[in-house]
Amino acid sequence: MSKMYEQFARDYEKAIVDNIYNGNLERPSLIAMLPELAGKNVLDLGCGPGVYAEYLLNQGASVTAVDVSQEMIKIVIEKLGDKVQAYPQDLSRGLPQEKDASYDIIICPLTVHYIEDVSLLFGDVKRLLKQGGVFIFSTHHPVVDLEVSPSGNYFQKELVTEEWDTVGHLVEVSFYRRSLTEWFESLASVGLCVTQLSEGKPTERMKSLCAESYKRLSTTPHFIFFKCEVR
Repeated sequence: MSKMYEQFARDYEKAIVDNIYNGNLERPSLIAMLPELAGKNVLDLGCGPGVYAEYLLNQGASVTAVDVSQEMIKIVIEKLGDKVQAYPQDLSRGLPQEKDASYDIIICPLTVHYIEDVSLLFGDVKRLLKQGGVFIFSTHHPVVDLEVSPSGNYFQKELVTEEWDTVGHLVEVSFYRRSLTEWFESLASVGLCVTQLSEGKPTERMKSLCAESYKRLSTTPHFIFFKCEVR
């Protein structure tokens, strides 16, 4: 886990409220794919500082929030108290505390690329979904990540390490780059079927934050979003 999500968790919480990539590209794009939330039981995986959890609660959902970072879970509990169930869990080890067919909606924003083998997590996601439930997750666009591939082989899963300035100074972050084929195969192997695919859309507000970023992200993908149902 990167220091950004533990040591700099509170800096991250402030940074993502209205920044380019989280606040004005990823979050609005994923929210646009969500079904009706009122009265639904929602699992927020990789919940971070609880921005999604707060949104889901405000829309009338019951929310369970999970993250590998103890500090992120602490922030969520401080912010939302007993309105949300929140606990730490390494998602690469699945979700052993959760009961079968217990969620209408499961989301996982910008988290799966930190997991080397997603099969256990995706298998548990299928197990936890109610009949007719949906799983929505976002990740790095595989074409964009090819630009930083150590091998230059699009079809090879590999670990990439970069320095990001999300929190106002450079922090080292490592993640796994995968092909689109591998994402689809990982989902299909556990019985999840992709029913909607999005490559995201920047908000109009991004124009005033950074016109250059708005132009680039309006013409070039950065993230990719999957909506899945049980086959």
